[in-house]
Amino acid sequence: MKLSELWHLYEADKRIQGYSPRTLNAYVLQNKMLMTELGDPEIAEITLPMLKQYLAKQAERLKPSSLGHRIRFVRSLFRYAYEETYLTSNPSLKLREPKLDKRIPKFLVEEDVIHLKISCQSLRERALLELLYCTGCRVGEVERINIEDLNWENCSIVVNGKGSKQREVYFTIECKVWLRKYLTSRGDTCKALFVTDTNPTKRMAIPTIRWALKRLADRGEIETNVYPHRFRHTYACQLLDNGAPLDFIQGMLGHEKASTTQIYAQLRGERRREMYRRFF
Repeated sequence: MKLSELWHLYEADKRIQGYSPRTLNAYVLQNKMLMTELGDPEIAEITLPMLKQYLAKQAERLKPSSLGHRIRFVRSLFRYAYEETYLTSNPSLKLREPKLDKRIPKFLVEEDVIHLKISCQSLRERALLELLYCTGCRVGEVERINIEDLNWENCSIVVNGKGSKQREVYFTIECKVWLRKYLTSRGDTCKALFVTDTNPTKRMAIPTIRWALKRLADRGEIETNVYPHRFRHTYACQLLDNGAPLDFIQGMLGHEKASTTQIYAQLRGERRREMYRRFF
């Protein structure tokens, strides 16, 4: 079996498992880079040294985290080939991901959030800002929210997270007010919660959400880098400050592993230091 044939079988398998189009597109790119380096050999001819040589070239220009994505794809591809008995041994079995420095998630201090709110010039900006700030949703989750997903009575939303896993998140009364104001101002019939300014029938995509926040930060003259995931970190930080246990935060963020949430435990001390540096 050729590498290209294996890829088509692998991709079909992931589609059946319900992998998102964004994840599949990332895999397409990963496979293209692998085949650019190796060509299209018989998969039985692919060895561990060949894979290491490919990854070593990638390591010259990639951050450890990005290299880790490459390695995980290669391991997943050849693990699939082995488990489906297309291979009698797995050449990727001994591949190891690079060690990553433990980074403390970056968050927004309350002063920055206030400046952002003051800088809003449209109902959509304020509604988007409030939703990101009080739900801790990933930007991809926000992009996919439809109006019908909102439960106004409970102030909750069922969002579709990673791996098509659903969870319920909650929003504040303040967020509810701004969402209602924004939706009332719209004259379109689009089912998406957030639509573009230029075409109200078109769902607001991730790059547009990022751009809207950058524009808001520039307008508010905020020196901190403002991006969607930073609101997620800020949300976790707020929960920690208010005494929420880590297992509760894990559920609210939709983390599959507790270890992913554990890094936020470092935020409590880091937040105090940030506030001290800023105000003392």
